[in-house]
Amino acid sequence: MNSLDDLYREIILDHYRTPRNRGELPPPAVRVEGFNPLCGDEIVVHLAVTDGVIADIKLTGQGCSISQASSSLMSAAVKGKSLEQVRAVISSFKQLMTLEESVDQSPANLRSLGEIAALQGVVKFPVRIKCATLAWNTLAQALDELPS
Repeated sequence: MNSLDDLYREIILDHYRTPRNRGELPPPAVRVEGFNPLCGDEIVVHLAVTDGVIADIKLTGQGCSISQASSSLMSAAVKGKSLEQVRAVISSFKQLMTLEESVDQSPANLRSLGEIAALQGVVKFPVRIKCATLAWNTLAQALDELPS
C-alpha cells in the first residue's frame, strides 16, 4: 500500500504545483466564491455551461495544498461532462470524504474515481476534510445558481 500512498501523494503535489484550469471566465459564466473561515482557504469557481455540459471551468483562489490540489483535480474531473455526470462525481467525492465505514473503499471503486481518489487519505485527518471539499461544495453551489 505504501507505493499507492506515494502515487497519491505525487498526484496531489502535481496538482498543487501545476494547477489545472486556473484563471477566470468572462460573463455570462457563473461565478461563485467559496471560503473556509476556519483556515482561510478560498476558491472562486467560474463555470460556463453549454447544452447541459460544462464547456469550461476556471478557478482562482488561494489556500493550503489540499484545497488547491482538490480544486485542480475537481476541475479536471468535471470539464466536458454533463451536469448529471458532474452531480454524480460530486456525490461520489463527498462519499469518499466521509468517515463512514460503509463507504466503498474497494480498489475497483477507487479506480472509478480516477485521480480524485488520491484525496482519500484526507479522511485520516478530519480537520482537513473541509479543505478537500471546499471546491466541490462551491461547484455544487455554482450548479444550483445556473439559469434555468
